[in-house]
Amino acid sequence: MRMRPTLHWTPPEDLPPGTTDLGPVADALSGGGVLVLSGAGISTESGIPDYRGDGGSLSRHTPMTYQDFTGSPQARRRYWARSHLGWRTFGGARPNAGHRAVAAFERHGLLAGVITQNVDGLHQAAGSAEVVELHGSLGRVVCLSCGVFSARRELARRLEEANPGFRPVAAALNPDGDADLTDEQVGDFRVVPCSVCGGVLKPDVVFFGEAVPPRRVERCRALLDGAASLLVLGSSLTVMSGLRFVRQAAQAGTPVLIVNRDPTRGDRHALTRVALPLGAALTAVADRLGVSLDGSPAT
Repeated sequence: MRMRPTLHWTPPEDLPPGTTDLGPVADALSGGGVLVLSGAGISTESGIPDYRGDGGSLSRHTPMTYQDFTGSPQARRRYWARSHLGWRTFGGARPNAGHRAVAAFERHGLLAGVITQNVDGLHQAAGSAEVVELHGSLGRVVCLSCGVFSARRELARRLEEANPGFRPVAAALNPDGDADLTDEQVGDFRVVPCSVCGGVLKPDVVFFGEAVPPRRVERCRALLDGAASLLVLGSSLTVMSGLRFVRQAAQAGTPVLIVNRDPTRGDRHALTRVALPLGAALTAVADRLGVSLDGSPAT
């Protein structure tokens, strides 16, 4: 499918209200076979902002589109300058209680897998093993000419060497790792080419306007087909690439549960939406189930 830049969604007034009752979430997890679908909201407690929550980045920032990136050298210069600066913070982010809870649920055999819309790698850093990165990862870079993948840390080293003294102060950091910089701050930032063929480098993430790889989508569909329930964590489900799995679950009669403080586009399909902060909510569920977040037996 092709991601469209759906930047805003206004909840209708007749959506069912959120609750603070974690019972249905705990019950679903106790039964096992839960497929997690996570969004930007699970990473806010790690210092990575949300797109659409209070103060979300879309109020001031339009994400890069695939068409702009591939069609304009100046757009690529702006992107890499901003992303290089953002990576210094983004790359140092650490998993929070929400990520650790998801990893703990997996260790205890309660999950069918994890699908994340995030590109931050924090689920894996917390210890989750079965993670499908629906939109890719900022930790990898791909050449659009030869297709070779490389580590983001290596590109960061090359960009540091090509741009000594590049130390602007960003107005804000965005969920895609992009830092807010003015054109003046970007200046004559130097973009480096692929070290293999000299081609254009792109982060291995799905930009708005770009297609999610079909095999990745089919893998997610297969996980959902085998799941007992779908648990959405920290996603507004505004983008169709995530919402489609909620709709698939609803059509198949698979229970959908959502933990997100704000209303989502999937609320009509959900058994419940818990309107609580994710870290506290998932920690409470883990306590209720006797699941320790640090890997040791709960007491």
